[in-house]
Amino acid sequence: MLATSQEFNEPIIAATTEPSTPRVLLILASALERLISRNDKLVEPNGSSLNLKVFHGVRAPNISIPKYLERLYKYTESSPSCFVVAYIYIDRLIHKHPQMMLLTLNVHRLLLTTLMVASKILDDVQYNNAFYAKVGGVSNVELNKLELELLFLLDFQVMVSSHVFESYCWYLEKEVIKTPISNIRVQDVFQFDLNLINDMDEQDCN
Repeated sequence: MLATSQEFNEPIIAATTEPSTPRVLLILASALERLISRNDKLVEPNGSSLNLKVFHGVRAPNISIPKYLERLYKYTESSPSCFVVAYIYIDRLIHKHPQMMLLTLNVHRLLLTTLMVASKILDDVQYNNAFYAKVGGVSNVELNKLELELLFLLDFQVMVSSHVFESYCWYLEKEVIKTPISNIRVQDVFQFDLNLINDMDEQDCN
């Protein structure tokens, strides 16, 4: 079960500086919230457990998607590109398994798990699963299980080419129009991270 809002407010590490939240996280949160709002209305109250069952909580966590992404960014120190790649993983998952739906009850665990996997692929320095579990509000045992489940659902296709990455940046840039944030170019936000993605181009990412 995800932690309560009180537990989420407890500091995990003593940060020497307060990192500013990248605006693209707000764009991602807005896109996810619109999708979830639509999906929640399509699912029977007692039938949603059939979709991505392992990622479902008993009830929705008492923390919004924007705040949850902000928390993950603050404490895990994952690069902004990892959040876009996490979003790509979620999109791949839904396309591979159309019967699965992103819902209020599963989005937090999916974000946590996909971000952790993306960080392992992209970032030079990562925290271990136990740390991610603490930050995300789940047990280490559960997160280990979620990671394995995600990898199998994705058929271990976790590589992302620069072309795919940039296409999602363009998509998110269009999302800015629907989000009350001005003067944002998503590609500008990620320009410094594209070398990380380019390093994966020689590997199969389909």
